[in-house]
Amino acid sequence: MPDEPFVDYYQLLQVSASAEPETIQRVCRAMANWYHPDNPDTGDAARYARILRANEILCRRETRAAYDAAYQAHSAKPFQVFERKEFAPGMENEQNRRLGILCLLYSRRRVNPESAGLSILDLENQTGYPREHLHFTLWCLKEADLIRQVESTDFAISGSGVEHVEKNLPSNAILYELVKAMETGDSARSPVSRAVHNTV
Repeated sequence: MPDEPFVDYYQLLQVSASAEPETIQRVCRAMANWYHPDNPDTGDAARYARILRANEILCRRETRAAYDAAYQAHSAKPFQVFERKEFAPGMENEQNRRLGILCLLYSRRRVNPESAGLSILDLENQTGYPREHLHFTLWCLKEADLIRQVESTDFAISGSGVEHVEKNLPSNAILYELVKAMETGDSARSPVSRAVHNTV
């Protein structure tokens, strides 16, 4: 329904948007077992219902085609978190921008390990920053060995980058909320309300 917030079922299932229906069904079965409300340790009724809905939509050709059209339109929008003052141009916000880029690459690698890179155009679209403002950020991340260039132009997070995100993310409330929203399929392209406390 148009009034309902968009749910990113691919992020929820941590599968590529090009995943085969058989793969989606297998992942849904495993996750449904994990989050089934009767599971005393990991049960989560809301996430379980969302997983069942993902399976229903993504495993039928007609509903998946309609969903994928909406997914493409949704994916073309920048994450609004990058419009916050904590990410505005300027030296004082550079560390937030670096961790933000790492979070996007972290999520990409988890969901699509076979194609873990994002191009500079992808990063422009997801952050809303012009590439001229991304060059310094990407150079810093490369120099620190937190990202690498793969497939000649795409940027992908490195093993050191993964460790860096996992170590620093809990102390950055805005980006932590962004990554958690992406994990549950919530629209991470909507405003996030909390402030940054500590940065990278």
